[in-house]
Amino acid sequence: MTAAPPTATKDKNYNLISVLQASLHYVWQMETYAADAEREGDAELAEWFRKIQHNNQKAADQGKEMLQRRLQREGG
Repeated sequence: MTAAPPTATKDKNYNLISVLQASLHYVWQMETYAADAEREGDAELAEWFRKIQHNNQKAADQGKEMLQRRLQREGG
């Protein structure tokens, strides 16, 4: 396993922003995967992808709220 390269940004919110971005990306990606499964008639797989999509949307919403609160507290 290779470690991620160090970032130039050592801001305490960097990881929060990174996970927020990844969650939003997976929301979009799961939509594509669910549509592919539905097109091929696999409702079980489509439902599973939609559950993952829902969980990532929930994480993204929570992350956005947390980031907003932190930025407001820090005057950003």
